[in-house]
Amino acid sequence: MHKSKKRLAGKIILAFLGVMAVIPVLKYLPEILKVTVSIDRFRDYILSMGELGPIGFIFFQILQTVIAPIPGEVVQIAGGYIYGVPLGTLYTTAGMMLGAIIAFFFTRFLGGAFVENLLKKNSSQWMARMMDNKKISVFLFIFFIIPGLPKDLLIYVAGLTSIKPIRFFTILLIGRFPWLLASVSVGANIYEKNYVSTIIISGVSVLAFIFGLIYKDKLINKLSGFKKSADKSS
Repeated sequence: MHKSKKRLAGKIILAFLGVMAVIPVLKYLPEILKVTVSIDRFRDYILSMGELGPIGFIFFQILQTVIAPIPGEVVQIAGGYIYGVPLGTLYTTAGMMLGAIIAFFFTRFLGGAFVENLLKKNSSQWMARMMDNKKISVFLFIFFIIPGLPKDLLIYVAGLTSIKPIRFFTILLIGRFPWLLASVSVGANIYEKNYVSTIIISGVSVLAFIFGLIYKDKLINKLSGFKKSADKSS
């Protein structure tokens, strides 16, 4: 009984801190979106922060991971455009992982019911099936590594599963890192006016993205068993 009261108190404190953090973000979200409209505008804003620029950049990447409306491509490409490949990759990866940690543990400790309500929508029911899939690690890795597949909500959904946090974050890092590196490299090459490399990297990324879009439904149906089960129930 004492432990349950402690857990409840902990959840209340976390919920309060979460609300206090979300309120200013929602208040200034329109301004945040304006800043991320273009790479140059975003670069100017980050550089205007001086020594706090890296912290500001990581904060934007965290928001992009937690809040879908912020364009991830702009932030990630800007990482290379502002800081070059080594630091740009470091800051982008750090922000993505911190955002994923927030989203994952939000679901696990606080927002399970909220995420479950989202999964009741027809377009997200395959994610609900994925939670009971024995091959969840393989499922998550494939969805994280192939561009064009839905990823943002999956981080929240993973918090509803029994997957161990360290395992999930390892899968997320390995799956997302190649494309984060590609985006940062594009930004660095644009800044250095190395357009040949930019075209090559962008071309490969676009082809992979198109592949993901074309085979998205087939992959979802095959991995989650959604179509098969849906057919049986009809």
